[in-house]
Amino acid sequence: MDVRYSEEQHALRDAAARLVGQLGPHAVGDLGDPERRAKLDAAVAASGWRELRAPAEGGTPMASGVEAAIVAEELGRGLADVAFFGPVMAGELRRLAGAPDPAALETVAFLDDLSTVARTGDGSGLPPMVAVDAAGSSTALLLVSRTDGGHLAQVELGGVRAGIDLTRPSMAIDPTVDVSAVEPAVRPVAPDSLQRWTALGLSLTCADLVGTMRGAVQLATEYASERRQYGVAIGSFQAIQHLLADAFVQAEGAHSVTLHAAWAVDELPAADALEAAAVAKAYCARAARVVCETAIQVHGGIGNTWECSAHLYLRRALLSGELLGGAGASMARVLGHRGIGGVDGLP
Repeated sequence: MDVRYSEEQHALRDAAARLVGQLGPHAVGDLGDPERRAKLDAAVAASGWRELRAPAEGGTPMASGVEAAIVAEELGRGLADVAFFGPVMAGELRRLAGAPDPAALETVAFLDDLSTVARTGDGSGLPPMVAVDAAGSSTALLLVSRTDGGHLAQVELGGVRAGIDLTRPSMAIDPTVDVSAVEPAVRPVAPDSLQRWTALGLSLTCADLVGTMRGAVQLATEYASERRQYGVAIGSFQAIQHLLADAFVQAEGAHSVTLHAAWAVDELPAADALEAAAVAKAYCARAARVVCETAIQVHGGIGNTWECSAHLYLRRALLSGELLGGAGASMARVLGHRGIGGVDGLP
C-alpha cells in the first residue's frame, strides 16, 4: 500500500479540519449552543461526508475506507458534536443489503455492550440495544437472522441518553418497539459482508481515536506553553516534555496502524481486513486512554474540572474505544484469525 495521501485526500482532510475549526466546540460551554451545532450539522450534511460509502456504479462504495477515516479523524480531533459514525455505518449496511437511501438520518442499533450490530430472530424478542452517535436520527438499523443471512430491519428510537461521550449522544431503544423490514432490500447481509462492515467500523473508531489523541496532545501542549510556574512555562520542565513526547509518539503510531486498517477495508479479503482492523483497535484503544489521561495530568488540578476540555477527549475516547469491541475483544479476534487459543492453552 502507498501510505501517502493523494491530492484529493489532502484536500478532504483540510476541508474537514477547517470546518471543525470554524464551527466545532472550542470550550465545554459551546456544547450548549444549539445554533452553533445546527450550523455544524448543516455543513456536514451539505458536504456529503456521511454518504462517502454510498454505492456508486456497480455497487462499490464511492469513497474508500481511507477517505472515510480521514473525515472521522478530523471530526474526532475537533470534538465535533454531530453524527458521522452512526450514519456512515447505517449507509454501509444499506449498501451491502442493496437497500435504497433512507428518507431521513439514521444510525445503527448495537448490542448493549457495543460489541456488534444488534440482531434478532424472526418472532423473538429484542436484545438490550443502544443506538450510538444518534443525534438527529429517528431510526436505527439492525439485522434479523435467518437461514440465508441477516436481513435489514429498523426500529424507532426513543429518548436521548447522553452516555459517557458528551459530543455523541446515545439513544435508548425500547425493547418492546416494533421491528419493521427495510424495503426493498435486494439481498441479506452475508457473514463475509458483515466482517467487512465490522472492519470499516473498527477503522472509523480507530480514526476517531487518532483524532481524539491528536486533539488532546494539542490541548495539553498549548496549555504547557502558556501555564507558568516558578517564572517559566511548565513546558520547559523535562517531566512535562517526556509526557507530551510519549503521548505524541503513541498518537503517531496509532495513525500508522489505522491507515493500514482503513486501506485493508476495501483491498484485502474480508477476514484479513477484519484482522487488520482488530490489530489497529487493540493498539488505539489502549493508547487513546493513556494519551487522554496524560493530557489531564499535564493540566494539573484544572484538568479535573468541568471547564477544562481535556475530559471531553477522554470521554470520547472511552466510547470509541469500546465500539465494536475494545482492546481485549480485538486481541481475541486477532488470535482467532491466526488459529491461536482454545486448545493451545492461550486466552
